[in-house]
Amino acid sequence: MDLFDFNRNEETAKPLAERMRANSLDEFIGQKHIVAEGSLLRRAIATDRLGSCIFWGPPGCGKTTLANIIALRTNGEFIKLNAVNAGVADVKKAVETARDNLKLYGKRTYLLLDECHRFNKTQSDSLLPAIEQGTIIFIGSTTENPYAAMTPAIVSRCRVFEFKHLTNEDIIGALRSALKSRHKGLGKQKISADDEALEHIARMAAGDLRSAYNALELAALTTDPDSEGMVHITLADAEQSIQRKALSYNEDTFYDFLSAFCKSLRGSDANAALYYAMRLIEGGCDPMTVARRLVVHSAEDVGMADPRALQMATSAMYALEKIGYPEAMIPLSEAIIYVCEAEKSNSVVAAMYAAKADAREVRDDNIPPYLKDSSFGSKEDKAKSGEYKYPHNYGGYVEQQYLPDSLKDKVYYTPNDRGYEKEVQEIRKRKGKKR
Repeated sequence: MDLFDFNRNEETAKPLAERMRANSLDEFIGQKHIVAEGSLLRRAIATDRLGSCIFWGPPGCGKTTLANIIALRTNGEFIKLNAVNAGVADVKKAVETARDNLKLYGKRTYLLLDECHRFNKTQSDSLLPAIEQGTIIFIGSTTENPYAAMTPAIVSRCRVFEFKHLTNEDIIGALRSALKSRHKGLGKQKISADDEALEHIARMAAGDLRSAYNALELAALTTDPDSEGMVHITLADAEQSIQRKALSYNEDTFYDFLSAFCKSLRGSDANAALYYAMRLIEGGCDPMTVARRLVVHSAEDVGMADPRALQMATSAMYALEKIGYPEAMIPLSEAIIYVCEAEKSNSVVAAMYAAKADAREVRDDNIPPYLKDSSFGSKEDKAKSGEYKYPHNYGGYVEQQYLPDSLKDKVYYTPNDRGYEKEVQEIRKRKGKKR
């Protein structure tokens, strides 16, 4: 075996996703908002004037591919590191190399750093001076929100480009190219695929082109050829090659989904609330987290407008605790729908915050004497305890002062005219309550 045969075998041994990686901007798939003709990034790459930047987006959307394209287009030197296994020593070595390249050859050095959100503060600090001085052009690739997951000093010195999930059309087009390409794809083999098979792979890949390539390759390798040697990939083959995509998410996205769930509850959109709840749970979130938020919002956003909402939510949480997943998803879903469809009132929350503010700021501990414990206290307090009006002696309600003097005219809870709170207003009127 000669060197040519060795290199050829090494190339064909690479996964399809690696072989199909674009080598130019014209081949690059998706992200038109970043690399369209005339865009800032495209102009910077074409003129070799790209500054430090961070590529942020979901897996399989082209971050590393675009970084490689930049490496091929530029006249500079390239160093690749992965933040998972690179240490401070690796960074210092890269900086030294970059300094030598600039001083001796007048060449700029690009540092491509995958998983750059994994860099800790010490590693980042060792790189920061080189970025500031222009010794290194930093290109980071990350699936995490850099504004939340990375050292602010690094982020502030980089332009952040946000990548999006690829569309189904993008992925289907890429799969067709892979089937046709004789140089990099599967074109040397006799392989065909039904449209519905490619559509299924694209849909299940959920914007991840690497996942789609892997599924197509697996289907091609495991499907038996017909009598003429043709491998025909059907929908059934596609379904076997790409099972349901793991609906994972990063920490930042998790809180976005949770926020969307809570706001959908408040907004009375049962469809959206159910979707976000299931998206969270299917992505690995503990269902009890969803149940706890439901309980809170049944009081925060429904409250006294429909007190049964809190009962429904706590019952669902109890069912989840005692029955478990997945059976308890039914009562949990019922409670989600109930909380969404119930009348809304935030009067409980408003009353709570107003009372809390006075408890912290006013702090009047001069309780009216007739409300104090008559078993203790001064003789004067004990004497005044007889002034207490026992409500049941007056038919269940009697007007008297309960708050300290400095707060006696305060009103924290005001029922509105929605749901059960209408009844509260009527009950107050029947009692003759002044406030």
